[in-house]
Amino acid sequence: MPLVPPPSPEGHGYAGTFIAFEGGDGAGKSTQLRLLADCLVDAGHDVVPTREPGGTPVGAAIREVLLHGEHVDPRAEALLFAADRAHHVATVVRPALERGAVVLCDRYVDSSVAYQGVARDLDASDIRSLSMWATGTLWPDLTVLLDVDPARGHSRRDGEADRMEAEDEVFHEHVRQAFLDLAAAHPGRYMTVDAAGAAESVHKIVRARTVDLLGLHEGGGP
Repeated sequence: MPLVPPPSPEGHGYAGTFIAFEGGDGAGKSTQLRLLADCLVDAGHDVVPTREPGGTPVGAAIREVLLHGEHVDPRAEALLFAADRAHHVATVVRPALERGAVVLCDRYVDSSVAYQGVARDLDASDIRSLSMWATGTLWPDLTVLLDVDPARGHSRRDGEADRMEAEDEVFHEHVRQAFLDLAAAHPGRYMTVDAAGAAESVHKIVRARTVDLLGLHEGGGP
């Protein structure tokens, strides 16, 4: 897979901090984002938890098409994710970073690279470039990769599977390997965590890295 080095995340020029959570389906991204958000709010931070797709009203409509609609051509799928991301960054993420908030996002650019660029067999560099154009080259300060075997992730899911979750095991294995490859290529931006354990144990690992990133004391205060 072509891996194009991203711009330095330290270069976004905003007062806030941007943390993305990535991983396969059932890795626990939503749970870990919520636990970290609660921790940071308790520490007195302005925290904006959000997700892609669906972090805005426009995004919610796109999410319905992408995850619960009929078949979507892979190229159309990639463009819809990019459209959601462009609007999300312009109306939620960037304004929050400008005012100094901590933005915690469930999925970002690397999900498109892994799912559409690799697992859908579109060109990974093209998909990355599309998202970079959509976001104005905004990269997270930290990307937390919650790594879990796809079979274990599948066993954690509740309810009916969406379009992505319903893909076969080979698809999800490709997604997992794509994330691991991205993390190996960009170790300064990534933190890879074994997400097979208990949620609280995983949270402690994520929190420790966030404490370092934000300059917090372990007691929780600034």
